[in-house]
Amino acid sequence: MGRRTAWWRGTVVGVVLGAVAGAPGSPGFAASFSPSTSPSASISTSPSPSPSSSATGASYAFAEDAPSVTGASDTADAERLEPGTTYRSSLPSDGKVYYRLVLDGTSTVYVAATAVPPTDAAVTPTEGVRVSVQDADGRPCSAPDTASIGAGRSPRPLTVWGARQLPSSRSLCQGAGTYYVVVERVLRTESTPGDWDLELAPVLEPRLRETGSTSAPEAWDSATPSPPGGEAVRLRGGGGFGSATALEQGAWRDDVRPGQTLFYEVPVDWGQQVYATADLSSASSGGSGGVGGGFVPGGVNLALYNPVRGLVDDTSISYNGSQKSGALAALPPVGYDNRYSVSDRVGGMRFAGSYYLVVHLAARVGEEFGDRPVGLTLRVRVKGAATAGPGYAGQSEPSGIFQVGLLGRGSGAAGDAGSSDGDGGEAGGGDAGMKLVAVGGIGAGTVVLVVLGVWVAVGRRRAAGV
Repeated sequence: MGRRTAWWRGTVVGVVLGAVAGAPGSPGFAASFSPSTSPSASISTSPSPSPSSSATGASYAFAEDAPSVTGASDTADAERLEPGTTYRSSLPSDGKVYYRLVLDGTSTVYVAATAVPPTDAAVTPTEGVRVSVQDADGRPCSAPDTASIGAGRSPRPLTVWGARQLPSSRSLCQGAGTYYVVVERVLRTESTPGDWDLELAPVLEPRLRETGSTSAPEAWDSATPSPPGGEAVRLRGGGGFGSATALEQGAWRDDVRPGQTLFYEVPVDWGQQVYATADLSSASSGGSGGVGGGFVPGGVNLALYNPVRGLVDDTSISYNGSQKSGALAALPPVGYDNRYSVSDRVGGMRFAGSYYLVVHLAARVGEEFGDRPVGLTLRVRVKGAATAGPGYAGQSEPSGIFQVGLLGRGSGAAGDAGSSDGDGGEAGGGDAGMKLVAVGGIGAGTVVLVVLGVWVAVGRRRAAGV
């Protein structure tokens, strides 16, 4: 009995220590809950390098374990895509490729396609990629979406989205049945042969429990607030949508190399507005000056994508080696009814979830000013109190994509969600980080007290001979 008691007490001690070590903010928590940490990996509090942080700079981090599909040259051989699964494919230089969707008659489905040119491709400003979702009669269910390389003439990931949206004014796209995703290159030149890599991300949005308004809000606060001040906190951007680095409201410091694209995600809840600016530092002394007098049109691109990777807004900044700043346009609060607006900026803010900030530095910046990292400061503000969502009648695919989790909703990571001015987190996110640690500490303390209470109760029962 003594040995059994000692074993039991040792087990309780292990559980207690495990609970304490597993608190958010402790190394044990990071080791236990980080998907990228193996038992033999060392613990570090600094962000790990992303796949896009290599010297080549222009690679894209595709979703891990994404199944491969082949785009068919006709609809008869089109492979099926399942909403909630991210796929990897390729896009030929000529012709369209087809993929198949089997949809019900009640859900909206979005498909985002991210095309990635080779890092050494000689691209032109106008060439790019287009996607559309079509019914069985070849009629588009929404206007085809096109993205182009832009003035920077730099190979970079291009993301477009198509949809079968319900309710729809297009009668042939309302019923259950087979639909097709059509992807193609546009305005390709003879200097850019060869396939581009492709990532496909279909998402299902269920219908609402109760129908609401079918018109966009007529008025919203379009005043642009001042960006958060304070000392910027260091972090490392991700290499793709699936590996985007989570941000909260505040100021953030990173480095971006010529030709590199960095991805960040910001939780934005129903009723909240998001604002972002990007400040690029001056080039390091000793730059080559290069051909063209040290000026790169469209040298920096800042874009915001919604949770289904639909472009909401972007801005292009020319770079001449001196510090530059760019900001996204003022955007409305996240609301379901925004989808009925004729404005793409308003229509894109149609659901809560992770919004993606994407920054690209043109490869030509390296030719003009030397292939060195350039300092990047992102200032992110999330304004307004979170409100209740519209009330979906089913589950999204992937699950939870239109929700903001604990980090964004409960710990202040998405700014001061309980205030109307959104002034929280101006210290670069440090306060919100401390809130997360505090929440974790309270949770771990509760576990310890519960375990110790059980220990005492069992001990008293044993002493009483029960």
